[in-house]
Amino acid sequence: MKRCPQCNRIATDNLVAFCRVDGVRLVQESGSLIDSETITLLPDTPAVETSTMHVSLSEASFSIDPLSLSRSTGPTRNLIKRTKRWIVVAIAAIIALALASSAYFSLSSKNNPTIYSLAVLPFINVNADEQLEYLSDGMTEILISNLSRLPKLNVKAHSSVLRYKGKDGSPHTVGADLNVQAILNGRLLLRGELLTLSLELADTRTENVVWSKQYSRRQTDLVSLQSEIARDITNSLRVKLAGDDEQKLSKKYTNNAEAYELYLKGRFYWNKRTLKDLERALDYFNQAIALDPNYVLAYAGLADAYVLIPSYRNGPVREAMQPAREAALKALSLDGELAEPHATLGRVNANEYDFAGAEREYKRAIELDPNYATAHQWYGILLFDLGRNEESQAELRWALEIDPLSVIINLYYADSLFYARRYEDAIAQLKKTLELNTEFAATYKRFAKFYMASGNYAEAAKSYATFRELVGDQQGAALIQESFNKGGWPAVLRAITAREQLARLSPYEAVVFLAAAGEKEKSLAELERSYEAFGPLLRIEPLLDPLRGDPRFGEIIARAGLSQ
Repeated sequence: MKRCPQCNRIATDNLVAFCRVDGVRLVQESGSLIDSETITLLPDTPAVETSTMHVSLSEASFSIDPLSLSRSTGPTRNLIKRTKRWIVVAIAAIIALALASSAYFSLSSKNNPTIYSLAVLPFINVNADEQLEYLSDGMTEILISNLSRLPKLNVKAHSSVLRYKGKDGSPHTVGADLNVQAILNGRLLLRGELLTLSLELADTRTENVVWSKQYSRRQTDLVSLQSEIARDITNSLRVKLAGDDEQKLSKKYTNNAEAYELYLKGRFYWNKRTLKDLERALDYFNQAIALDPNYVLAYAGLADAYVLIPSYRNGPVREAMQPAREAALKALSLDGELAEPHATLGRVNANEYDFAGAEREYKRAIELDPNYATAHQWYGILLFDLGRNEESQAELRWALEIDPLSVIINLYYADSLFYARRYEDAIAQLKKTLELNTEFAATYKRFAKFYMASGNYAEAAKSYATFRELVGDQQGAALIQESFNKGGWPAVLRAITAREQLARLSPYEAVVFLAAAGEKEKSLAELERSYEAFGPLLRIEPLLDPLRGDPRFGEIIARAGLSQ
């Protein structure tokens, strides 16, 4: 340590040769020779250049003025040492705090990463009032629809989350079932005109709640509440939105609260997928339009109902498409950026055999909303109708990624494998579909068809009998089983194509079973009468193979507007 012999000040910097106060050369001395009562620190910089040293870290800061220390005449060496030690400890503590904070936020960021996949579970109707089910289900569906329009977010479809309605599944279990990072639970309570909605977002990996909020609004404010909820959830997911995405979330399609509720009721009944409920949905959509003639979502719902109703009436489909087309075009005239009417218009075009127009509309719908499972589903059906099997399977797998628990999409994926003549794969897919709903009659009808094509007639008879039983035809189910027990599959075919039974079959069943029974003339005659019920399946149906070599079959396909 160096000391100034003139002023007795100590230099803390060993590289300094002269005293910066009086210019005297410093001398080297041991600490024991220094007078502890008169010691003063020598400043490390000239007095005129001395500046306050500022240490700043996050929100904490303090200042040290070395010159004020050098001019102190009272403190002892121990006091100085304690002061210096305090300063060092304080700096070290602040640095440690900063490092800990940095580590915490870094770890927090890693533990709460951006969420790219989400399932919005059906909101719980706390009132337990069936009359309010449309509200809890409808708000769930609208929120799913709003969030699904964001390209960076994979949102599971409404039909997949419906199976959790009224069930208490853990976030981890639901996350594994649906392959999502987070689930959103909601509880809805209506007291008079005041609606309270409590939301909770949970990480499916850790089961921790990462965000929660309660909203209380008058029922007349539900329109604005939906967009507010969508924005809050998006923020909690840490998803960065582009300008267009912000607009999609904040968009209000009507300011009429009553029209909005009528639309929710329409969607509620549309999702039930029965002829009676679809017709009821039409009524609600039309009431919403009467209140707000520019309500684009109501026109989109109207189009969706019209396009499905012919399938449930088992009548000609092509001729019934005009109301669906008009409603879809009206919706698009109000908002050309809405995916749903584009997809519905694609379905209309496909039913009218405008396959190029259908493909164009499906692609546009998917471009506008990549998470719209129905658009992928319908496009996949179009592709297998056109014989583009690999593309069809890829599109339907995409639909299943969005809506993995949809019985219908799983069923059509099995169809895509069947029409590619991958019979064993199609049957395996049907078995997965059956696990989702063991009472769905159409699954057993597909089993009968697939087993027929693969030559497993025992299972074909068993499956067809189960189908008849599920649709309420107990007599027909018993006839099939008894016939098979007596004479195998040929006996079944003879029994169900007998005159008294033939009238009970659908046009498709009559043609297929007559062809399988070797009744080619009767089968072709039946096909002449009902070929429009087959649509594009005329070109690809394996069970029509016994008829394909006949010139009359080619004429029927040409008359239907389909090339062979």
